[in-house]
Amino acid sequence: MKKSLGQNFLIDLNIIKKIVNLVNVKSKNIIEIGPGKGALTDEIIKKNPKSLLLIEKDDNLFNELNKRFSNKKEIKIFNADILKFNLEKKIKKNSIIFGNLPYNISSQILVKIIKFKKWPPKFGNLILMFQKELAERIIGKFNTSKYGRLSILTNYKLKIMKKFSVSPNCFFPVPKVDSTVLFLKPHKKIFFRIKKLENLEKITNILFSSKRKMINKNIKKILSKNQLNLIKDLNLSSRPSELQPDIYYKITELFEKN
Repeated sequence: MKKSLGQNFLIDLNIIKKIVNLVNVKSKNIIEIGPGKGALTDEIIKKNPKSLLLIEKDDNLFNELNKRFSNKKEIKIFNADILKFNLEKKIKKNSIIFGNLPYNISSQILVKIIKFKKWPPKFGNLILMFQKELAERIIGKFNTSKYGRLSILTNYKLKIMKKFSVSPNCFFPVPKVDSTVLFLKPHKKIFFRIKKLENLEKITNILFSSKRKMINKNIKKILSKNQLNLIKDLNLSSRPSELQPDIYYKITELFEKN
């Protein structure tokens, strides 16, 4: 049990079943990020997936999982840090990705997946557990207090299908926070042509760095006067949270033309 890895193991069987039952796992290719002691893994195996790829950073847990599943041909286990692991390369067609993510790196894992080079990607479903507060920021609807960089970024590539809360008592050790499971699906079609997602990150970063202020000063660091005139619904006296996601995508497109 390592504090530094943000490990809290899910032990509530009802919640484990609820997570796995969000999708049909039978005969599908499954990836699980951070299987830990394998509680979710056991439930996935019961449903007869076609293949199961586990990525576990902790050496001891990796060894335990290896011992437990050594007789199962369909299971492959990698002892790797998910942030350094080439996940996109390992994914098979129509995969489902599960992850009870370490709280301290969960947003980085999400952004890594959003940045896959090929889109639509090879996975069809993404089921991830986050700290509740972070999940609210991912879902954050336009014109609410939770709306911001993370929701603009996520919305560009993913559609949120479902969510449910998980109480701290469902874990061991018991965390101090509530958790939320999000069920996401990739958008098949993307209506804006942003070449590099890093540019959308950069622009949301510049504008949201002065969250309370009007965008009129900061936007001039990004676009020329002529370019600003090309965006119909852009009111320069707006605050960053008062701009719809589409406007951020449009700003990024124009910025990339520079």
